[in-house]
Formats: sequence, C-alpha cells, structure tokens
Amino acid sequence: MRVALLTREFPPNVYGGAGVHVEYLARELARLVELTVHYEGDQLPSAAADGGGGGAAAVRAHRPWPALDGANDALRIASMDLSMAAAVNRAGGADVVHSHTWYTNLAGHLISLVEGIGHVMTAHSLEPRRPWKAEQLGGGYALSSWCERVAIESAAAVVAVSDGMRTDILDAYPAVEPARVHVIRNGIDTDEYAPDPGTDVLERYGVDPDRPYVVFVGRITRQKGLPVLLRAAAAIDPAAQLVLCAGAPDTEDLHREVTELVDGLRASRGGVIWLSGMLAKPEVIQLLSHATVFVCPSVYEPLGIVNLEAMACATAVVASRVGGIPEVVADGSTGLLVPPDDPAALAGAVNEVLADPARAAAMGRAGRERAVAEFGWAAVAERTARLYAEVAARPG
Repeated sequence: MRVALLTREFPPNVYGGAGVHVEYLARELARLVELTVHYEGDQLPSAAADGGGGGAAAVRAHRPWPALDGANDALRIASMDLSMAAAVNRAGGADVVHSHTWYTNLAGHLISLVEGIGHVMTAHSLEPRRPWKAEQLGGGYALSSWCERVAIESAAAVVAVSDGMRTDILDAYPAVEPARVHVIRNGIDTDEYAPDPGTDVLERYGVDPDRPYVVFVGRITRQKGLPVLLRAAAAIDPAAQLVLCAGAPDTEDLHREVTELVDGLRASRGGVIWLSGMLAKPEVIQLLSHATVFVCPSVYEPLGIVNLEAMACATAVVASRVGGIPEVVADGSTGLLVPPDDPAALAGAVNEVLADPARAAAMGRAGRERAVAEFGWAAVAERTARLYAEVAARPG
C-alpha cells in the first residue's frame, strides 16, 4: 500500500509533540507500508527515513513559496500545502494520504480530491481550543481554522490521540460522524527514553545532582502553561531547584511575560535555571532522569507525549487534569493530577512529591512500567496501518 504522510515537522526539525509522533510513527510504518513523508524543510541527504529491519520511507522536502515571503504565516503554509499536493500528483498518487496538524490538513484534503483517495487526518490539537493562536497568527488564525474544519469534516477517518481528544473533536465539530473518529494514542520509545545514570549534562548546565529539582520541558506557548508554573514556584519548597527547558516562544509578548516572571522568581529564591536553547534529546533524557518531579502545567493537552517521556525516564509527574493527560498519568500511582491554571494547587502537589522522596521514586518506577506496557510505537503503527487498509477498501 502506498501512503503519503504529510507533516510540518520531521527530523532534524522536531520541536513539538506532533513532530515527535510523526518521527516515530514513520519509522514503524516504513516496515508495514510503502511510505513517502512530505515535510517542511531542506531535503535530507539520504532522502530516506530508516524503518529499521524492514524498510525505509522516502522523504520529500517542501518550502513555502518565496513569492509569499513577508506574508502572513498561514498564507505561506497554504502554499506549502499546494506544493505537497502537486508532488503527490506528479508521483502518480497514493492509496491513502495521512495529514498531521492544520499545517498539512489542507494538503491532505486537496490530495484526496485530486487523486480520489481516502484522507486520514490525525488531530493533535484543535484550533477552536487554542484561541490564543490569534496572538501568533493574527488573521491567519481564521485561515488555519478553516483549513482544519474543511479537512476534518470531509476526511475519511480522523485519528484522535486520546479519548479526551475524541470528545473534543465531536464537540467542536458536530458535523463529524462519531464512527469516523478513531482513538489511536501516542506512543513512546522506551528503549531510547530510559533512565540515564550519568550527570555530565546536569553539571554542564549548572544543575546540582545532589539537590532535588523540579523540571519543565516544553515550548513557551499559552497551551503549555509555563506562566502557571512560574506563579506557583514562589510557594514551592525553596530547597528544590527549578529547571526550565523552555524555548521557542510563540510571541514576543509571551516571551517578555515569562522573562519577567523568571527574573522576579530569581530575586526571591535561588536555584532557578532557565535553558532557553534547543536541547539535544539525550540531554533532555538525562535532565528528566534525575528530576524529583516533572511538571506539566498545560491548560490544553490532547495527550501530552512529554509526560510519557518523563514516565519512561522513571520520573514522577505532576500534571494538569486536562484533555488526554489523565489517560497517561495515573493519579496517585505514577504522579498527581491538579486542576489547570491553578498555581496554588500545582505548588501543593509538587511539594507533596518533594516531601516524600521514597514515594516520588515509587511513582517513577510505576510510570516506567506503565510506559513500557501500554504505549509502544510498534502497536501504534500497526493500528494505523489497519486503518489505512479499511479506508483504502471503501468504495469511492
């Protein structure tokens, strides 16, 4: 079966959960189908994504049209969607097209029309649930919302990455028939994401391995709730360090807000370490491995792969009770769940874990066991390939 997989993010340019999902899904799918990945970026030298032991995906790079330089970002993305649609058409089509996020949803829809094939789209988040995107895209938010709506309401199948996400899809888009929405959760590579006993990364970034610390990993976006954590931090045990792996701000206003909160926090307590650059994956793994607790203060999160990453590294999690997070973090077992946008509740839960190192370690072990047992990428790819077969077999 020939599958065209459409994504904005692909290695080495992966900066969010959707990109992580596509990276590992493509690796596993390449063992099961004839896969071509279309992505935004420069053509990889090898022009292939290794599937390991069974095949490789061809990769094709696309760029927004230079004629649109300086235009609204959503218009530039739409031009890249046309480039992807044209590339699939020139290559003789495919049996199924699979798009990820609004950045490529329009391309998937256009390919389905031109080629007469089924469009599968994975919803990693929903534009109606992210109104703050208007800060970043301006009027382009209306265009991104339109791209998503057109695609999701006409797709042959919609993949929701959690039960919570499926509920959100059916609520935000009542025209979508429930039978077309399939839950296939995100996964984690527990061979790669595993406890790292080394401390060289900690020492490089000034983290004291002999002191407990709280770690955050995520982009600076309204969705990830970093300001919530920073407001909670004043009430977090001052004996604990606070390590913020936070970069790629959505807007200058949000970056200024976070900077002011960090500066104010540093004036009142020590041990605040802000790593604003893009860290390599092994660095993140070591930082997660030695943390007493990982914090995910998201105000919106369809699933939250980063929680799985922390759990696979045997680290206790304190996270918001939103979206698909409760399907990953078992409250009281692998971590603690708190109401979103509630700094006091967040600080209380973090302090509860910090105060009991033995319990924190037990939560970490339970999280690792859960990640290994329930969230393997091979199973995710197999379910996705079965969905492709169902879609391709439908008349018309």
